[in-house]
Amino acid sequence: MKDERLTITQLRDKRDKGDKLTMLTAYDYPVARIVDAAGVDMILVGDSLGMVVLGYDSTLPVTVDDMIHHGRAVVRGSQRAMVVIDMPFMSYRITVADTVRNAGRVIQATGAQAVKLEGGRDIVGEVQALVRAGIPVMGHVGLMPQSVNQQGGFKVQGKDENAARELIE
Repeated sequence: MKDERLTITQLRDKRDKGDKLTMLTAYDYPVARIVDAAGVDMILVGDSLGMVVLGYDSTLPVTVDDMIHHGRAVVRGSQRAMVVIDMPFMSYRITVADTVRNAGRVIQATGAQAVKLEGGRDIVGEVQALVRAGIPVMGHVGLMPQSVNQQGGFKVQGKDENAARELIE
């Protein structure tokens, strides 16, 4: 019998009780099975697969189809963990409609439970539209590899107090 996946509500309850939440990255079926069996709460299918699995110099060449391919394998390999799939470069931030369409396609094609977007205040409109469409969203701030060209390389953000405050906002 298949175990039930953790839900957003269960993760929120766990967090509210002060329990730690765990998340690891997987890009394929066998690693997803191992991570899930270890009891991890969430599995991220990161666009980092571009560099780790596909041999690119950055995450920028990764496509929605790449994320769907690897996301399907991770969903098949896991039973309990919530699966979160990165939205790759140029799959959002174009228009809100494109963002919802691309994220909806990822969720429908993979069976994942949420998507992850890089950014902060600049993507609030996209996040709100996704939530209205019934798609849970995880945010990602700090090291943002999709902004590698804007930032002049892979640069850790929030290193001083003002920059850290900016990230929190």
